[in-house]
Amino acid sequence: MPEPGSKKYDIHRAHGRKAAEDQGVPDRHANAEAKKSLEEDPKWRPSGPRTERGRGPLSERAEREAFRDLRPETD
Repeated sequence: MPEPGSKKYDIHRAHGRKAAEDQGVPDRHANAEAKKSLEEDPKWRPSGPRTERGRGPLSERAEREAFRDLRPETD
């Protein structure tokens, strides 16, 4: 799956940006709109870190996981 920052992702984002500009979206908003539309598609959604190193330092992960355990469950 293509990830944000990969060449395929950038190509599809550029095509989406161009299509938005052709529909009259201002230049400053076209990139954000293209990115949003790619993130809504499960094929282009980022999958997160794939390695332990990508998850961050162990001490920070332990703090985040402890915080996550303190949050109330939502249904």
